[in-house]
Amino acid sequence: MADDIVVRVEGLGKKFCRTLRRSMYYGAIDVMRSMVGVSSHPEVLRRDEFWAVDHVTFALRRGETLGLIGANGSGKSTLLRLLAGIYQPDAGRIEIKGRVSALIALGSGFHPMMTGRENIYLGAAIMGMSRRETDRKFNDIVDFADIGHFLDSPIKTYSSGMHLRLGFAIAIFSEPDILLVDEALAVGDASFQKKCLEKALRLIREGTAMILVSHATPTVERLCNNGLMLKQGRQIYWGSVEQCVQRYFHEIGQDNLTRGATPQTFGVGDVRFSNVHVYQEGRHLNDANVEFGAPIIIEFEYKFLKPTRHNNQVRVGIRTFEGREVQKIIFQERPCSQRDRYPNEHIIPLKEEGRVRVRIGSPRLFPQTFRVDLAISPLDMDLHLGGLANAALFNVVHPRHERTYLEYGNLTITEFDYDVAIS
Repeated sequence: MADDIVVRVEGLGKKFCRTLRRSMYYGAIDVMRSMVGVSSHPEVLRRDEFWAVDHVTFALRRGETLGLIGANGSGKSTLLRLLAGIYQPDAGRIEIKGRVSALIALGSGFHPMMTGRENIYLGAAIMGMSRRETDRKFNDIVDFADIGHFLDSPIKTYSSGMHLRLGFAIAIFSEPDILLVDEALAVGDASFQKKCLEKALRLIREGTAMILVSHATPTVERLCNNGLMLKQGRQIYWGSVEQCVQRYFHEIGQDNLTRGATPQTFGVGDVRFSNVHVYQEGRHLNDANVEFGAPIIIEFEYKFLKPTRHNNQVRVGIRTFEGREVQKIIFQERPCSQRDRYPNEHIIPLKEEGRVRVRIGSPRLFPQTFRVDLAISPLDMDLHLGGLANAALFNVVHPRHERTYLEYGNLTITEFDYDVAIS
């Protein structure tokens, strides 16, 4: 291993069994085979087994930071546990140089009947610290965890936040060569999180290598210079963290479009919506990927099923995939006021049926998946004549031919201009 490489992983694999009974059976068979010196062929999948981590390869140098990115169940935490020595690999190999501190399930090794003071020495010993080293850092650990008044109380009387803070403090003050972090930087309140981040950054500047698992992509981008993306246990991308985050959101967006929208009608049923499409201006209407900043076209057909007073307002809502409202595009058949018309009102009469084309000229929606909702309501009544939630999905994606840094996952509510045409 080169002098500056502290972690090297080659062809790493870990398999699990889907059923408990068969898993126990396989475990017993493997133990008996190992006792008589017969290989159990761990690289071969047996019935009900699957690869939680499948052929992962990377290297990490001193002072580098690696962000593990992927959806739930992609194998991130399993990979971290392999590196921490909690799991043994079934394929490939791991080379580690130096002391490892794993911020995984913080405080899980504490004894509930022992005091905070006693558990500091217990946890420090588990982290590989000597008694003398623990004595030297004891006060710093207590101050960092902020448990001074409860130092000599049993751990079982601690709140969950105190429990996690103490576990983090012990791990971080072990001054590891390699720091493995599984969402642990999200412990405690905002001020404690800030303190955790500052301490982690100080360790990195001093040469500690860090591997971070987090769903908070802005945190990953700010702390890490490399990214590793996993999907169903397989290594999809390893390289710059910016490219890794971009690839991650692209994969999520395409998966969302593949699953498709599940439209849900609401309202009194006097209006029906159909043939909803969202696409980039100049592109095919069935391509729901829109480049960042490019004009967006939202098209749909409507039909009044009952006579209307033509005193209606049309609402086109845009939400993030998770459901947060980003923008609402509104136009109506008449002004809101009988005496005056507001400058920002879009007055467009509706036919009994027709096709609406909304053009958003300069949207500043950040890359992710968005939902579109449709509704028509009378201006003077608090009800919906008809509505269609989750009428369509579309992705805002990174510009194909432009080198631009974008903060993925940004949920800022955005104002933009739009035009409406009806045919």
